[in-house]
Amino acid sequence: MRQLLYAMQFKGSGGPTDNPNVLNAATSSPSTRLTSEVGPSGINSRFEPAAGEPAEFTSEVRLAGGTSFAETGSITFGQGNSLTFSTIGEGYLAPSPEEGLMHGSVMWRIERGEGQLAGASGIITSNFTFSSAGEVTDNQFGVIWLP
Repeated sequence: MRQLLYAMQFKGSGGPTDNPNVLNAATSSPSTRLTSEVGPSGINSRFEPAAGEPAEFTSEVRLAGGTSFAETGSITFGQGNSLTFSTIGEGYLAPSPEEGLMHGSVMWRIERGEGQLAGASGIITSNFTFSSAGEVTDNQFGVIWLP
């Protein structure tokens, strides 16, 4: 098996559907490079643009009450290369220290892949914010196993 890693920052929007317990999200990320630098003053990090196409993300979030939710969705990495995923356990979403901004985290299991990602398995982690205006910023790190 071959291991493929990615780190991307997806931005877009999310909001309610006809069901008050269900949200939809649609985001995208340009091809990026994540730089983390540790020095005497601590840590600094940044996403930088990289050559390549954007990745597209869509999901359905089912609120379970309190701070819990479950999510299913897909990520497309270029034409014809996609993953579908579902929540491992439950996600966490709660108010952040910044007014009007929710902060959450979730782990997803890769259910299946297509194109370059056919036969993929693995885990993706998401650390995200969701504003009262519906703006989503989703920092993802994926470990994908390919046959």
